[in-house]
Amino acid sequence: MQVLSYRIRTATPDDLDAVRSVMLDTVYRDFGTGYVPRWHADIIDPAAAYLNGARHTLLVAVDESDGAVVATAALDSRGPAHPPNPSWLAARYPSGETAQLRRVYVRSEHRRNGLARRLVHALLDFAVADGGYRAVYLHTDPGVAGAEPFWRSMGKVVCDEREAPGGGQGVVHFEVPMGPGMP
Repeated sequence: MQVLSYRIRTATPDDLDAVRSVMLDTVYRDFGTGYVPRWHADIIDPAAAYLNGARHTLLVAVDESDGAVVATAALDSRGPAHPPNPSWLAARYPSGETAQLRRVYVRSEHRRNGLARRLVHALLDFAVADGGYRAVYLHTDPGVAGAEPFWRSMGKVVCDEREAPGGGQGVVHFEVPMGPGMP
């Protein structure tokens, strides 16, 4: 049995084509939405979204057997926007004070190896080291296999839009603890 070994590190400009590939494959194959410009502009220009801001980061997991980028995870200082999110949620997680986790994606053949959890822990360490974040927020599509149970193991649900009148966007919003007591 082959033991898989991965290295988690900050993405560089040389990684961006591989990063886009992981992200686009995820939105096409797992989400079924394909590329939607108003939702996925950061996928096309991850350098502007995550590499050029001091309070933002983009991490990759690299398969040490072949050097391939097999997973991504990002953090930025933008809270959830209203609309499309509920106004109370945008007020609770304002930009500048909120570290938003984004694009935690793992290629299907590399799942169940702890990569997403390792990436999230590295993002939480980044948020703590920044010193200016008071909360860590994310939302997920519960229709993506494994996504909701994973995030429930990492944080607490603050809004399940499936329970809202009209169902909202149908996403589930989470807060993930940082600092002592991190999952």
